[in-house]
Amino acid sequence: MALSTSRPSTQRFDPVIEHPDAKGRFIFVCEHASNMIPAEWGDLGLTAEQRMAHIAWDPGALAVSRKLAELMDGVVIHAPVSRLVYDCNRAPDKASAMPETSEIYDVSGNRNISSQERLRRTEAVYLPWANGLHNLIAGRIALGLRPVIVTVHSFTPVYQGKQRHVEFGVIHDNDLSLAVAIQAAASKHTRLHTKLNAPYSAADDVTHTLRAQALPYGLPNAMLELRNDLIATKSTQNEMAELLAPILNMGLVEIQRQAKAS
Repeated sequence: MALSTSRPSTQRFDPVIEHPDAKGRFIFVCEHASNMIPAEWGDLGLTAEQRMAHIAWDPGALAVSRKLAELMDGVVIHAPVSRLVYDCNRAPDKASAMPETSEIYDVSGNRNISSQERLRRTEAVYLPWANGLHNLIAGRIALGLRPVIVTVHSFTPVYQGKQRHVEFGVIHDNDLSLAVAIQAAASKHTRLHTKLNAPYSAADDVTHTLRAQALPYGLPNAMLELRNDLIATKSTQNEMAELLAPILNMGLVEIQRQAKAS
């Protein structure tokens, strides 16, 4: 049954899909690609500098995703709205989907928002995103291109005053096979300081996309976290993608080998 409310109508913000006809299996998912805050939400009480900071998006993540897709003949799907309006890597029942604070900053425009406003943002941002990603995955499965779901994120080198030494984190939810294989390949074949489940893990509620979109279909999946000082320019973004593309392929080959051996 359709919900009937008196809330004002809101524009839908559909995900952006690039290279939908790609022949490779990888789908690169970038939930935090944009720091754009639509006019109807003003500035959420943030300064221009804060809206450019990591709290609003993952700098460099989209550029790396695009280059990976180019190198691997993959698809890119990315969200067009800042995670401070709605974080597409969070379920609607999570407070962090529309956070009142992010890192050390108060987001006053998200303070004490009503259930109707939560629904409005969910309908405007999250549902188009979730449905768009699901439709993309289901369509590729139907074509026989059983996808590999890789979400791409970036993180700050300093968090709440503490230096982060990890450079490349690989995170998993209940299916750890691809993440473990990627981490092992990166540790062996690159100089990146690579760790599993760092600087976040599923315990921090950062694997919603994997849990909701990949696990139900039994698709290989992993979440990549790149320290954003390593991907701050176009050249370093391209270099990182060129470094990681063979690593991702090695990871996929390894889990395929394991599946045949079992």
